[in-house]
Amino acid sequence: MNRRCLHVHLIQHGIACGALLLLLVAGASRVSAADLTWKTLPADELAEGWISLFDGETLFGWRPNETANWRVADGTITVDSGKACLLCTTTQFDDYVLRLEFRSPEQTNSGVFLRTPPSPKDPAADCLEWNIAPADNPFPTGSLVKRKKYSGAGHHDDWRNLEATLQGTHVSIKLDGETVLEYNDPTALGRGFIGLQYNSGEVAFRNIRLKPLGLKPLLDAELKNWTAPDDQAGKFEMNEGELHVQNGPGQLETRDLYGNFFLQLAFKTHAEHLNSGLFFRCIPGDKMMGYESQIHQGYKDGDRTQPVDCGTGGVFRRVNARTVVGNDQEWVYKTLIVDGPHVATWVNGLQVTDWVDRRPADENPRKGLRLAPGSVMLQAHDPTTDLSFRDLQVRESAARRLAPAKP
Repeated sequence: MNRRCLHVHLIQHGIACGALLLLLVAGASRVSAADLTWKTLPADELAEGWISLFDGETLFGWRPNETANWRVADGTITVDSGKACLLCTTTQFDDYVLRLEFRSPEQTNSGVFLRTPPSPKDPAADCLEWNIAPADNPFPTGSLVKRKKYSGAGHHDDWRNLEATLQGTHVSIKLDGETVLEYNDPTALGRGFIGLQYNSGEVAFRNIRLKPLGLKPLLDAELKNWTAPDDQAGKFEMNEGELHVQNGPGQLETRDLYGNFFLQLAFKTHAEHLNSGLFFRCIPGDKMMGYESQIHQGYKDGDRTQPVDCGTGGVFRRVNARTVVGNDQEWVYKTLIVDGPHVATWVNGLQVTDWVDRRPADENPRKGLRLAPGSVMLQAHDPTTDLSFRDLQVRESAARRLAPAKP
């Protein structure tokens, strides 16, 4: 059984995508570094904050809510039979720009669900359903089902482009570069998943990218939002918008606390195989007492799917990054999204971590699940530490008005 056939078989039998990836990595047909690292985004898109929701090779970061033949074929997510259902991201988003391409026959009925629970009941109340449907449908392609109709999309057999911008209650939709719909959402749903729909007919999706909106910078020349112990060896100095970190051990900690949040940054190591990290939901004032999103670019035996010391984007001592994407002595971009027990990380636009903390609750995240807000902390690991940070931005995520199912 080849990898793609195995993929379909496991999805149809309800095996989670994370478990599927572990099976593939463990076996002879594992996803190789070459399969994944080329899925990283161009530098200009990374600098703007874009991440990829689909790597073109696996359904990592996605979960179906029913049985349909969701599969990856020729760099697309494709479906054409099974029960009507959604394939949802495992991560929730609130304010963002979403871009994707889709292709379908004229009579296909599908859609893209925004701010949705995993199994929505009513598109007028618990999600935003952007429809892909024939002209005779009550809400043809381009419409928001039960919210606002658009009749000018027409149909052609080529790939088409969707761009959806959601910010607060405002929704703006572009189809093939033209604004087709503006809508103010009275339901104010807050955060939710993104879902691809199978209803009837064949549909394919590709190039699914997202940019979180509304993040605020944390670094300033005086580091006014930060605090550090006086007696530590680590040094943290701002120079022309970049934070230079040397020596160690040591830590630099935010004064503000964050619970569920979106965070983006860029970092560069100035030597090979350096070790650092970004800690979150830390116990304020304690010594590196939080979850650690690792920074380490090393890997074993020339194989990027075998990270050294967890790998950049992994959650240290909890889950390894599935591949080491970035390189030492180059700028590397990281996006971290924390939502309840769920932690997702992207490095250079590629998702490398999709983890749920299922441990019993504990105030100390080294011992168990911590949901309480905590500080964000940058680490000076040891005397060899020498790296820089820039473009560090963060914001709390919007509350969900209608609580979705547990991940």
